[in-house]
Amino acid sequence: MLRIGNASGFYGDRFAAFREMLTGGPLDVLTGDYLAELTMLILARDRLKDPRLGYAKTFLGQLEECLGLAVDRGVRIVVNAGGLNPGRLAEAIGELADKQGIAVRVGHVVGDDLLPRAEEFGLPGGLLAANAYLGAWGIAECLRGGAEIVVTGRVTDAALVAGPAAAHFGWGPGDLDALAGAVVAGHVLECGAQATGGNYAFFREHDVTRPGFPIVELHADGSSVITKHPGTGGAVTTETVTAQLLYETGGSRYAGPDVTARLDTVRLTQDGPDRVRIDGVHGEAPPPALKVGLNRIGGWRNEVVFVLTGLDIEAKAALVRTQLAAALDPAPAEVRWTLARTDHGDAATEETASALLRLAVKDPDQKVVGRAVGTAAVELGLASYPGFHLSALPGPGTPYGVFEAAYVEARAVGHTAVLPDGATVAIPAPDITRELVPAEQPPLPEPLTPGPTRRVPLGLVAGARSGDKGGDANLGVWARTEDGWRWLAHTLTAELLRELLPETAGLAVSRQLLPQLRAVNFTLTGLLGQGVAAQERFDPQAKALGEWLRARHLDIPEVLL
Repeated sequence: MLRIGNASGFYGDRFAAFREMLTGGPLDVLTGDYLAELTMLILARDRLKDPRLGYAKTFLGQLEECLGLAVDRGVRIVVNAGGLNPGRLAEAIGELADKQGIAVRVGHVVGDDLLPRAEEFGLPGGLLAANAYLGAWGIAECLRGGAEIVVTGRVTDAALVAGPAAAHFGWGPGDLDALAGAVVAGHVLECGAQATGGNYAFFREHDVTRPGFPIVELHADGSSVITKHPGTGGAVTTETVTAQLLYETGGSRYAGPDVTARLDTVRLTQDGPDRVRIDGVHGEAPPPALKVGLNRIGGWRNEVVFVLTGLDIEAKAALVRTQLAAALDPAPAEVRWTLARTDHGDAATEETASALLRLAVKDPDQKVVGRAVGTAAVELGLASYPGFHLSALPGPGTPYGVFEAAYVEARAVGHTAVLPDGATVAIPAPDITRELVPAEQPPLPEPLTPGPTRRVPLGLVAGARSGDKGGDANLGVWARTEDGWRWLAHTLTAELLRELLPETAGLAVSRQLLPQLRAVNFTLTGLLGQGVAAQERFDPQAKALGEWLRARHLDIPEVLL
């Protein structure tokens, strides 16, 4: 058995988690996931200021506290904190170790950086970062080469678990089921406390004041148990694990560089308090192409929020819009208004009597967005609706980023492991691949026998979790019981989803049934526009989309309530 813990789900996660995981109980490997689509843009801007940057600096601070502890306990560390500069982070770790008088062997993985090939993507001058999503084998080679710490750039999040597992159990590229099991376990771990009750739909059922971080006990056949250190907060249940399995996935084929894991084969079993067994995972050959994340600056954005208080909210909003339309000359390339009716009638406080009218603008020219918001909006201060004020004074505008995905042949990417002694090992692309096509939908379960219904929120009988994939949103919904699944599978169609979430009415919506998880998983194409960095939506990463859905009312069978 290999015991792997996680201490970071994003750049900015709980700093103390590294020490907590190292001192809370036995571990063989400690991982940390620091990279997301937005993080790569942040790191790219760091690198523009200083070519020696481009990595997650907080990891180095965590290691400064915990390096001796990890070495003393024999815990290997595998992180993607290298970001855009894994080689420099590896050097910085060596310098830190020398300063502390600790001997430690550091390996790193390179080859994901495709920025020198920007012309291939049709953006020769505009890209800030272009990174292929590498797999697990570079990590495995570093560990086999004696590394106690491995830092990578852009690898798939699950590779942080699959790499150590492959090295420990001696797996090869043909061990697809075992690799798929490790990928599924890695996906559960990658977002940290989201697997242990963080951001969980039924959070009131557990003490999630300070949830612990997850651990996976992996076995040679790829089966595993998800757990956490004893005495830590939160909970590990089949539902907390289901919620994370559905997060930011689409169809039942979950593709990666090393294996395509079939999510429709995942079997979850409660194996005791805070222990969930995962087994039955089937793996298929990976696709021949690697995903590449492209990050660029899209232009300039600015926004201002008008506070509308008391009576005539709609008329006040209309007046401001008319006044600004006349004043915006030249008009920004994109102008978006949203009115949030946060006001209440006969309110006891001014704040609860107020609504928020948000104006967001975008343009290639910073002066245009600065004039639209910083000048035109402010000039209305004594010449608009009664009670005029803003939530904050606007600034001159800020640059916004755009994330796009491209694909390149895996054979055209130089995935390389740099061992602790400086030797390099080229990682070959898979010999056997399989084009990624959607899996067939499984048959629907038997429908629930009709009976009396009550109009109540969906969230009384179903959980949900949602997130972003570039400009698309993912929304997974699961039923709490078998009868609930029989109702949910027949009721929550793509058509009904569009009715319940009117923002999605004009979008392509795909639905995937996952019977073993009692879940339906939706992909909402284009909901997030150009992605989180472009800030095109009130909830730009669709984090609360699932909670909005759970708050919508449906006619739900009373037998489920």
